Amino acid sequence: MLHVKDLKVAIDNQVILDGLNLEINRGEVHAIMGPNGVGKSTLAKVISAHPSYEVLSGSIHYKGKDLLELDVAERALEGIFLAFQTPVEIPGVNNIYFLKQAYNARRAKEGLEEISSLDFIKLVREKTQSLGIKADVFKRDLNVGFSGGEKKQNEMLQMSILEPELFLLDEIDSGLDVDALKSVAAGVNSLLNENRSVLLITHYERMLEYIKPDFVHVLNGGKIIKSGDISLAKEIEKSGYSMLEQRSAS
Repeated sequence: MLHVKDLKVAIDNQVILDGLNLEINRGEVHAIMGPNGVGKSTLAKVISAHPSYEVLSGSIHYKGKDLLELDVAERALEGIFLAFQTPVEIPGVNNIYFLKQAYNARRAKEGLEEISSLDFIKLVREKTQSLGIKADVFKRDLNVGFSGGEKKQNEMLQMSILEPELFLLDEIDSGLDVDALKSVAAGVNSLLNENRSVLLITHYERMLEYIKPDFVHVLNGGKIIKSGDISLAKEIEKSGYSMLEQRSAS
């Protein structure tokens, strides 16, 4: 589904990613770990076309298409969804109106008619009930006044409605207590199937107890220095990154 080759990326003339390679197949969950400031979030933002980052060289292909040739809206319509570490509050934009517009954009791409307001409200009610989200969430402005947990739950609602194929989860555990973390993880797991893939960015092995990865990668020095299974995350939790950095240097 996703093939990243020799990716070199800079922001403000500072190179962040330097020769990164990554392959994700359909139905796989990949976790990216690493120290602060090594480019984990940069990778997710570049895949989703964040305008602040400059791709200096390398390539990203998604479902066989050159992703770097597509703008942010086109990438979203192709089924890429970025769940933010800190979702932005947008006053004046009603949550359900925002969702309906995004949902109808996906339908238009698929050659389908727009969904009626009545049918969409029914769909949202079904999704909020299945995810255990309070129904009043769609009556409010987008993320305005939401707690950290509510913002993350709202993004789970967006994913449930838009049904993306590639989930980019950028430290979705940030700022969540254990109950909220379990709720958000359950929402992600309920959406996974053999056609959907996940790139999960996290600092903590605890997150991977709830969303089980097929592969764990350690990013440092602008590239992936080690890959493995969940045991690699457990080793990091126990010994930190310094041991892996020493092994990579040797």
